[in-house]
Amino acid sequence: MSSFTQASKVVLKVGTSTLTYENGKLNLHCMELLCKVISDLQNSGKQVVLVSSGAVGVGMGKLKILERPVETAKKQAIAAVGQCELMFMYDKFFSEYNQTVAQVLLTADDVYQPESRVNVENTFTELLRMEIIPIVNENDTVSIAELEGVSHFGDNDSLSAIVADLVGAEALVILTDIDGLYDGNPRVDPEAKRIPYVEEITPEIEALAGEPGTNRGTGGMYTKVQAAKFANERGISCCVMSGANPNDLYTLFGGGQIGTVFSGKTER
Repeated sequence: MSSFTQASKVVLKVGTSTLTYENGKLNLHCMELLCKVISDLQNSGKQVVLVSSGAVGVGMGKLKILERPVETAKKQAIAAVGQCELMFMYDKFFSEYNQTVAQVLLTADDVYQPESRVNVENTFTELLRMEIIPIVNENDTVSIAELEGVSHFGDNDSLSAIVADLVGAEALVILTDIDGLYDGNPRVDPEAKRIPYVEEITPEIEALAGEPGTNRGTGGMYTKVQAAKFANERGISCCVMSGANPNDLYTLFGGGQIGTVFSGKTER
């Protein structure tokens, strides 16, 4: 657990299913508590980057749209509405704990083109130096790839691992609607057991990840394991854990066992 207790720079990823209720509306209690805990981690001396899904889900809730639309242009419009609402609420909650936030919307070109990648890295470096919490999402109103399911990022799980590499983080935490990787599907198998620690992501581990997702999000355990694999290959430890109670982050960063930890073997 030392990789988490000693980490000075951390990327947290929160999914749509954690931020919203089944009807698509914001889970204000969970969101406010998450902002409080992140603010406390920031106060303790850690530099925190938050990768947040939820633009489409929140937009659907605000516009009272029950089913995720299939038309790309409509999803773009919904994402634009939802991203505005999402950042408004983040700014409100973080401000209550004297934290300043910044919105960073990325496309694949921003990350993979050498010149723009340097610009992105410089932006993150300066934001963190100024003790500002960057809040990152894919720019769905410009890049339609994720909305169409063909994003170069894959989804925000993969994006969070890429951001962790970009900023030189020692640890990546993916908050989701399940408390880790299981040796079976816990939604249908009551005998399935959580795997607390994965030293190496083998094909067998990848096979345990199962099928993606929920109606409001785009990912599943498979994408989280792939994100962990990307991070581990770059020496970044990753924990996949439930986001239902953000106070559980104190357990993780305090050295306790929670979720499933994927160990980054190599030193940065």
